Amino acid sequence: MKMTMVSVLSALWLVSAPALAQDASCSAAAADRKLAGAAKTSFLTKCEKDARARCEEGATEKKLHGAARNSHVNKCVRDAVGG
Repeated sequence: MKMTMVSVLSALWLVSAPALAQDASCSAAAADRKLAGAAKTSFLTKCEKDARARCEEGATEKKLHGAARNSHVNKCVRDAVGG
């Protein structure tokens, strides 16, 4: 019984780990990976590009246009990239 519970909890943790990783900002993820120099720049560029794509998709789903869309996308990307 205990082994089954441990297996179930382990499986749940493995499934939720990628979702938790996506919640972290790009800057935090780069720091966690201890990236520096060109590797950090490359990682942050790709992360920002991916975040912009997700934010654009979100704006489309919300049917935002014009200034509202730009504001939403810019804030979304800024939040995703972090400081």
